[in-house]
Amino acid sequence: MGKIILYHGSPNKVIVPQYGLGEEKHDYGKGFYLTESKELAKEWAVCRPDETNGWLHKYELDTTDLKLLDFQQYHVLSWLAELMKHRDAADSRRYKVLSRKFIEKYGIETSGYDVIKGWRANASYFYIAREFVRDNIDIEILEELLSLGGLGIQYCVKSELAFSKLTEIRDGLTSVDYIEFNDKYNERDVAARRKMRQLVDSEANKVTNVFSTLFER
Repeated sequence: MGKIILYHGSPNKVIVPQYGLGEEKHDYGKGFYLTESKELAKEWAVCRPDETNGWLHKYELDTTDLKLLDFQQYHVLSWLAELMKHRDAADSRRYKVLSRKFIEKYGIETSGYDVIKGWRANASYFYIAREFVRDNIDIEILEELLSLGGLGIQYCVKSELAFSKLTEIRDGLTSVDYIEFNDKYNERDVAARRKMRQLVDSEANKVTNVFSTLFER
């Protein structure tokens, strides 16, 4: 891949990405999250309901010699298993038991990778996740549901080596208007949920090949 341009949306004007920092409960665990989409990064910069403008940061990542895991090259179940390692789709005992089995069956060992690339689990994703673990969604429509969510692709810089190859392009720093891009963020989420519910309620959702039946194979 060589050198790629990535963007990071943040409420903060000054950012110093550091190895080992970040929240374990984010999609792919600790790391620094970026996207190739300038527009999505702007929305993510102001997705909090605090009515303050955000900042778009521009970076160059030299991917030479980096090991990159791209979840788009795997089945969507592997991506869901990775999210289940870090985020809870439900708090019931049934979910805790089944999610462990799900991770064992479909999870990928990610510790050897420098960068993880895959969908971003935004607000509308949790609608899918909750319905899926409640056995209300057939696996056959799962990938289509996620595409309706317009989740966007993100990169998570994980390793010390990857952080050393990440450079901020200072003249790329841009102020993000809260009203304009928070509205866009919310409109995207509302539209996604509406389309998702239509598909879940449609004939295409057979509700036979569901979450709990995965462990009967």
